[in-house]
Amino acid sequence: MDAFQALGKERGIAPEVIFDAVEAALVSAYKRNFNSAQNVRVEMDRATGQFHVFAVKTIVEEVTDPVAEISIAEAREINAVYEPGDIIEIEVTPANFGRIAAQTAKQVVVQRIREAERGVIFDEFSDREGEILTGIVQRVEAGNVFVNLGKTEAVLPATEQIPGESYSYNDRVKAYVIEVKKTVKGPQVLVSRTHPGLLKRLFELEVPEIHDGTVEIRSVAREPGMRSKIAVMSNDESVDPVGSSVGPRGLRVQAVVDELRDEKIDIVKWNEDPAKYIANALSPAKVVSVAIHEEAKESRVVVPDYQLSLAIGKEGQNARLAAKLTGWKIDIKSESQAAEEEPDTHMNVVEVTGEEAFTAGTD
Repeated sequence: MDAFQALGKERGIAPEVIFDAVEAALVSAYKRNFNSAQNVRVEMDRATGQFHVFAVKTIVEEVTDPVAEISIAEAREINAVYEPGDIIEIEVTPANFGRIAAQTAKQVVVQRIREAERGVIFDEFSDREGEILTGIVQRVEAGNVFVNLGKTEAVLPATEQIPGESYSYNDRVKAYVIEVKKTVKGPQVLVSRTHPGLLKRLFELEVPEIHDGTVEIRSVAREPGMRSKIAVMSNDESVDPVGSSVGPRGLRVQAVVDELRDEKIDIVKWNEDPAKYIANALSPAKVVSVAIHEEAKESRVVVPDYQLSLAIGKEGQNARLAAKLTGWKIDIKSESQAAEEEPDTHMNVVEVTGEEAFTAGTD
């Protein structure tokens, strides 16, 4: 009984689970060792550890299956109140059952305990979907990285790895839990280094104002290993959301950049005015005006001629991330291009001045 308690504590399993496993194992052992096909039940005393085996039979007028049935006459010899159709349990505990059953029961108990452990691990990690976990790289197989999380192993698939990032044995790695699923080998934890949620969680770890809700990350757009944009707002007028996210001498955002292997990060201020928000999202480019079509969620942005390539970005990356961040389609024009085109009457033009933004990381 002490061993049950110790085992339960060591494996994180409720003692009742172990008791149930032993009872099930003894049922299996009884049937195997005594060539019994009858339905039996084992009951173990939770205080003393003593157990009893009961044959479970149905009371009938005429017995056709002696294994599963007992006559009403025999049943009433035990207790006169029995009626046909009642279920009776007759103790059949063998005198030498414990010694014979022990080895047979062992594998059943071990299997039940393993299943219980897997259930505990699954419950623990399924509650952590959407969180960051830190683990140790164990091996790399067929492009997949296997990460030791202590109680179980996580898989970082090739599709969820930052392009160009390498992983070696014993490396410490932070990853975002995207899914926990049950398999025949136990729970499988799938993690990601490319998910936008990783960027958000890293800022929560580094920025106290984000962690406590004073500053809120409203949107994240990411091209892993290259560049990301986050839009932040403050729930306290006295707190600057961009400055808080950057931190003293840029230390907070730099910690995130370092974790993501020098991925450039633009921190912009969220604005409930779509035109101002779009202008901020195109940082570091400066915007002259934004014309918006509310229903179609389309915008036409005008930037100074010398800022056009900066606004669009290398291979369109800056404009693409800004569109993903805001959820708006963004068409960027230089001032000279805009002067040659007819204005769209469906769009409302707003003169804007970009608000404070910050870019971390180096080219």
